[in-house]
Amino acid sequence: MEQSAKSISSTPASGALHLRGAIAAFVASAVMTGLTAGECNGYYNSVHSPSSLTPLLLFASLYWLWWGFLAVVIWWIAQRWPSTLAGTTRTFLSHIAIACLLGLAHLILLQKLVTFSASIWNQTAPPLDYITLPRFGFELLLYGFVLGLSGMLHVQSRAHLDAMRSLELEKQLSQAQLKALQMQMEPHFLFNTLNAVTSLVELGRNQEASETLAHLNTILRKTLQRSTPEKITFAQELQVVESYLAIQQVRFADRLRVKIETTPEALEGLVPCFLLQPIIENAIRHGISRLEGDGLLETSVERIGDQLQLRVKDNGPGLKPSPGAPNGTSGHGIGMQNTRDRLSYFYPNAFNFLTAEPATGGYEVTIQIPYERQQA
Repeated sequence: MEQSAKSISSTPASGALHLRGAIAAFVASAVMTGLTAGECNGYYNSVHSPSSLTPLLLFASLYWLWWGFLAVVIWWIAQRWPSTLAGTTRTFLSHIAIACLLGLAHLILLQKLVTFSASIWNQTAPPLDYITLPRFGFELLLYGFVLGLSGMLHVQSRAHLDAMRSLELEKQLSQAQLKALQMQMEPHFLFNTLNAVTSLVELGRNQEASETLAHLNTILRKTLQRSTPEKITFAQELQVVESYLAIQQVRFADRLRVKIETTPEALEGLVPCFLLQPIIENAIRHGISRLEGDGLLETSVERIGDQLQLRVKDNGPGLKPSPGAPNGTSGHGIGMQNTRDRLSYFYPNAFNFLTAEPATGGYEVTIQIPYERQQA
């Protein structure tokens, strides 16, 4: 987690923010340079004879680009050493000393430029023959303005990075939780299947055991191909469901009838991987397996407007307590809760998970999720 948090501070978005800040500082300096040069030129033309614009531009450039450059440097220092913006007495006095030194150095450079322009163009830049207290005070004010602006931008930048870090950590935790839910579900199915294969071998039904292992191989291969929790097309999900049902039909023989209805649009829709398998497993384990006669499992998937609706229904005894269930419960396992949790991850506040006992008997689960198609 620490490594991830550190990497966020150097993300492309953070670098782009720093670049935009630097560009904004120099654009503002260039604008002020043009305004100052134009104002000085107007002053000279009205008071003195027409003057050359070159020394005025040099003066204005040195005056404002100096502060544009310092703004970028102060911003960079604040990002690298946030303690320089701490509101302590020591920090305050340090900034006062730095402001005095920078202001003095700036005015000296401007005086040198005035002397240089007078010797080259026989024309002085705006009157700056000596350092006055008001000019020096204005330098201190400019430093304070740049420092305050840098501090404000630093706070906004840190808030932005903290928000990005929070979202990234939340995403990582959600993915870890989802992966844990999948790992919790798939071994449950695997152990049940291996127990069924063991029973078939003990009964001497080797051909059926071999077919069951072949279907299990299909399911495991599909599972291992998915390195991270993801959405897949329902056509891919249906391959896993059909292999699972083939395993169960070997186990239940004539006691299990399966009916699956879908549409071409539904087959193209995206669903979280292993969405239906735990629902169907629940229907068989707590419904079909408790019947003495024939069991019927009906599954339908269709697109309804902008929703994809998946329905699983069995003709079992419904929520009647199963033998040995604790506290008189029906014994519905972790698969149902896992499915709710995974739907909450993929579709927060945008899904329906409904259970019902139809009047005709049995148990029915209906899932509605936003209809999505795989992007080409």
